[in-house]
Amino acid sequence: MLWQQLRNKQMEGAKFRRQVPLDGYILNFVCMDARLIIEVDGSQHAENRRDQTRDAYFRSQGFRVMRFWNDRIEQGLDFVSRSILAVLKDPGE
Repeated sequence: MLWQQLRNKQMEGAKFRRQVPLDGYILNFVCMDARLIIEVDGSQHAENRRDQTRDAYFRSQGFRVMRFWNDRIEQGLDFVSRSILAVLKDPGE
């Protein structure tokens, strides 16, 4: 569902790619130009220290990281899309 919103530069013209290997990790979605990583998580990621370490690593590399639960996307895709757009429109964080 989320990929349908991100593909073909539909979000502020940002080019997202999916399932991208980078530095030993697989990123769900990434826009390299905006330095934005979007991760979609199931319950196995709750309070996951590996995810926290991974996010900290990518933030140290200049990326912004957004995480959304699967059910949030399924039940609130408009909210998720607006949240991503807000980050894309804000050049700094």
